[in-house]
Amino acid sequence: MMKPLLILVGFLSGAVAAWAGPPDGPPVSGYQMMTPETQQLQDDDFLNPAMFLVDRGITLWGREWTQGGATCQSCHSDIASDMAGVAARYPRIDPVSGQMVSLEGKIISEIAGRLGAPAPDYESEDLLALTALIGFQSRGMPMNVAVTPDSGPWIAKGKEIFETRRGQLNLSCANCHQDHWGEKLRGDTLSQGHINAFPVYRLTWSDFGSRQRMFTWCMESIRSEPYAYGSEEFLAMETYLAVRGAGLPIETPGVRR
Repeated sequence: MMKPLLILVGFLSGAVAAWAGPPDGPPVSGYQMMTPETQQLQDDDFLNPAMFLVDRGITLWGREWTQGGATCQSCHSDIASDMAGVAARYPRIDPVSGQMVSLEGKIISEIAGRLGAPAPDYESEDLLALTALIGFQSRGMPMNVAVTPDSGPWIAKGKEIFETRRGQLNLSCANCHQDHWGEKLRGDTLSQGHINAFPVYRLTWSDFGSRQRMFTWCMESIRSEPYAYGSEEFLAMETYLAVRGAGLPIETPGVRR
């Protein structure tokens, strides 16, 4: 009897070979692939479980990270105006360091550098909450990551990773999210793999997660070793996917299947 893993490999390999890919067009948010019930869960701020992250972020915004020290609010008193549109521009080349940095990376450097506190870990509730809070200030604004000579190599590297087959299933991100989006896989509708809603509450996890947690989950699903959180590879993927989804509105905090 054929093992389930081999059946899945055969099914996906055959489908990829037979499908020419979707027509060109504007990017489509994963929101459009969700059931009406899940869409409603995201749309209603009283029902959206990811709003708990935003609430926690508000508390952290006014928190003294060291005894008697400064807060985020000390520099950015009006978060609604100071942070409006910020999340839509990340990842970006940091004007201070000259390095590519994600929104999470910028928050980490600000807490450690400006506030003098221990940096929060990737996927920690504190980092997810601050990322959600800042992202929430850009909700409805289009993703608009700058394409410059400095960001070009990062975008190219991210595109290469997105299109490279890997793991025991020998699949790339593009095989599912470019060649087969809109089709069904195990009852789910494959999305185009856009990142405009993160951080999200994912029903499959019963938990919150960042863009990089989603990357990790996908790579593990095809039996591939994921890159480390905060790695240059994941940062390059974020940069490419932000450019690939340019114009999509920020949905933070999102809900996904």
